Amino acid sequence: MNIITTMADDFLWGLILILGVNLYQRKFSGTNAKRLATIYIAALYLLFNIVLVMIITYQLNPIIAIPAGAIIIAIGVLFREKVWPYKRHCVHCGKKLDQEHILGHDDNLCFTCHLEANPVEAEEYKKKEEEKRLMREEQEETKPFIVPDTVDEMDWDSWDPEEKCTLVYLIDKERVLLIHKKQGMGTGLVNGPGGHIEETETADEAAYREFKEETGLNVHTIHMIGELNFQFKDGISMRGYVYLGDGYDGELASSDETTPFWCNRSELPMDKMWEDDRLWLERALQGDHFKGYFIFDDQTMLSQKITFDEE
Repeated sequence: MNIITTMADDFLWGLILILGVNLYQRKFSGTNAKRLATIYIAALYLLFNIVLVMIITYQLNPIIAIPAGAIIIAIGVLFREKVWPYKRHCVHCGKKLDQEHILGHDDNLCFTCHLEANPVEAEEYKKKEEEKRLMREEQEETKPFIVPDTVDEMDWDSWDPEEKCTLVYLIDKERVLLIHKKQGMGTGLVNGPGGHIEETETADEAAYREFKEETGLNVHTIHMIGELNFQFKDGISMRGYVYLGDGYDGELASSDETTPFWCNRSELPMDKMWEDDRLWLERALQGDHFKGYFIFDDQTMLSQKITFDEE
């Protein structure tokens, strides 16, 4: 009898749950059959609760609840198409349905199959999506990104550079290999060999490849020593991965973009290099790891923030 009493006492909570599902289903169009199903389920649940209340009120044998429940379940099975129209998988392609399509949408189709079965609705959906896309583009055009003048004003956490590149400084005793840049970004300046990372390669792969292309040499081993993050006032954004190289073979050779040359580590031509190089290059060549953030206007550095980790 205790079980019967507990079930009767919890009836209201069960009914609230069923009706809550019914209210949730109102969010979705084409859900009339499934909304009616929750009403049928609630009615059967109420009928079973009436049986429980009668057992408690008239002190009847609790065993009566078992056949009564079986009869109510049989009624549900008999009218299962109306009582339980819910499916867990798309009836057309078999794809697992999400909660919205399990409890809503009487056709029990996934979103894709539903659009295929309703070309008019699919066309309306495409028009709405196109309108949203045009609206987003319009908003992006009306709210251009304005590059701040200082690194502290930049939201570096959400910053996503449009370009990524590598720099490799090959060290041979007291010498380091540098390049004169003949064309492209930084034309006329001295830098380390390197270039853009292609979509199909890692930073390490790009470092080896670009070094070979710009110097004619094969560097034997490299290890990353630092990271450079550049935001230019004209909108260009770039992240550079800096490597130190050790060991090489081959013959030094110029390319269309660069002329490589050896330089004594104590005589780095800082006056001919990017402004930020004088802040980190010497320490990087000594093995200090670093990370830097910079704002540039063309080749003029406006603001910088750099940290070192000697370990």
